Amino acid sequence: DGYNVTLFSYGQTGSGKTHTMQGTGVGVMRGLIPRSIDQIGEHQVQLKNDGWTFSVEMSFLEIYNESLRDLLRDDRKEECKHEIQVSSD
Repeated sequence: DGYNVTLFSYGQTGSGKTHTMQGTGVGVMRGLIPRSIDQIGEHQVQLKNDGWTFSVEMSFLEIYNESLRDLLRDDRKEECKHEIQVSSD
């Protein structure tokens, strides 16, 4: 049992994809990432109260100029970029 979900945002540079995902501030300016985490957390509490056991794994990544960036990383000073490689396999 479970769900696998992918949200793929594609578009022109400067069109607001990162802002939509991350947002700014609190309230209505929050993006999809903080809203999703909050909603999953609230649902998790309800299920635990009903006796469910489960695990949640998530990742939020940005691919830009063939570089991968972890959007959940707290330390923005040292951006951890990963190279994307394509093989012929």
